[in-house]
Amino acid sequence: MENQRTKIRVETTVSATLDHVWNCWTEPEHIINWYHASDDWHTTKAENNLKAGGKFIFRMEAKDGSFGFDFCGVYDRVQLNKTIEYSIADGRKVVIAFSNNDNETRIVETFEAEDTNSIELQRTGWQSIINNFNKYTETKLK
Repeated sequence: MENQRTKIRVETTVSATLDHVWNCWTEPEHIINWYHASDDWHTTKAENNLKAGGKFIFRMEAKDGSFGFDFCGVYDRVQLNKTIEYSIADGRKVVIAFSNNDNETRIVETFEAEDTNSIELQRTGWQSIINNFNKYTETKLK
């Protein structure tokens, strides 16, 4: 029997077109600007091969140089402007759904929890990342 992991959901609605949102979410030159949970962290490198079987790697580091790690995985399924599904290197699954209504794009990200940190800490961290995405993406329109 397969281990059932707790699923956590975070979401945001971006005041931007779906094409703009998709590009900011998937292009490395954008990812390095928003993929961090707090201002004392940053993403120093992003590689993204956005296709089924393609790999991604985002290098995340504390700005003070005290710690860093590679967040990486493999895409399981990609539907342009609709859905991204991937497996993190530790085997956990993530599903991201994009939907558009006029000039607003909703993003719902569901991920399997890990066993080290509390559910609330994980939800807060991933929600912070998606909030940074929203802020960055809306700012890129101005």
